[in-house]
Amino acid sequence: MAGVNHPEMRPVYRVLHRPLTVCGVDRRLFFLALLVGVAAFNLFYSFLAGCVLFAALYGVARWSTTHDPQLLAIVLRAGRFRRFYDGAKRETRHAHRRSSW
Repeated sequence: MAGVNHPEMRPVYRVLHRPLTVCGVDRRLFFLALLVGVAAFNLFYSFLAGCVLFAALYGVARWSTTHDPQLLAIVLRAGRFRRFYDGAKRETRHAHRRSSW
């Protein structure tokens, strides 16, 4: 039957739709926490300071990834676009009357 549209079935793999994570954290946030931990180690010459800072940032990144996986993408893209409407901003607009003559 040439004229009948039949849906074409193709396999879809779940792994393609999962976010890329390292140790349960978005990979970009994980490497950011790792680099900040290394920077703290180099700055303070303290292994404990680097580990504490890495652990704190890892905890924040883990919470962020489990709470809202798209949060990082939203925050990074928000800076590129200008604001169109701010619902919390209160502007008073005055209506101008047309003169009758």
